Amino acid sequence: MAQVVAVLGKGVVDPSQPILLADDLGPVRGDGLFETINVRQGVAWQLEPHLERMARSAAKMDIELPSLASIRELCEQALTAFGTESEGALRLICTRGLETGSAPTLWATLNPVPDSQRNARRDGLKLLELSLGYPADARARSPWLLGGAKTTSYAVTMSAIRYAQSKGYDDALWTSEDGYLLEGPTSTLVWLNGETLYTVPSDTGILIGTTAAFLFENAHELGLKVGEERIRPADLTAVDGAWMTSSVRGVAPVRSLDNVELNQSPRTAELQKLAGFPTPE
Repeated sequence: MAQVVAVLGKGVVDPSQPILLADDLGPVRGDGLFETINVRQGVAWQLEPHLERMARSAAKMDIELPSLASIRELCEQALTAFGTESEGALRLICTRGLETGSAPTLWATLNPVPDSQRNARRDGLKLLELSLGYPADARARSPWLLGGAKTTSYAVTMSAIRYAQSKGYDDALWTSEDGYLLEGPTSTLVWLNGETLYTVPSDTGILIGTTAAFLFENAHELGLKVGEERIRPADLTAVDGAWMTSSVRGVAPVRSLDNVELNQSPRTAELQKLAGFPTPE
């Protein structure tokens, strides 16, 4: 059960009580969008970039998102109820509304970040390469595939994670049908080659990660340049370091891909500090 639940127009509600009608298109068809935001000392980190991405997702899906001012107010209500002691994950969910027609349904949940996610910052990740089934440029030329939108249609996403874990891995890393690395089911691939920090170009249809974007905007503080390029799995073994980034897991080093050990960069701690993610002892 969520620790804090807040509903647009109602504020914080009892998390044990239902908030959705049976014909809401979110659970019925997975027809909705969401954002998950890191919370530190009671503050939603990178809230505005998350809201901007949420608006872009809504536009791609033709969902009329409630005003950003009302969503900010909803976030503040949830944050106040959560307090300042724990690192949290604030999730905003917006569905298209009822199957019979209605305004969108929007609510927030807020929970502590699980230890398993925090520990990945220290222990790193063992990844399994899985095919997404599309060429790298398929989603860019096929807008109905909703490339770059953060949707609630997560059955394939969670299936990929479960499959990887059933084989003894921590997570998956999706590849295109033509052999390029794309993204994790819930995270963005970032790697270092020399003094340049890279990620996968957005024209591949990946979701543009807010944590990765923050690192790229501020990489100059570490004396790093930034770039985008397509990369194949075999080439990742030659880079100086690779990380999966997300708002919950933070900056987690990639230890191996398909049981091939990757180089470990001494700059992991710098990147984690830059983005402000605490690392367990």
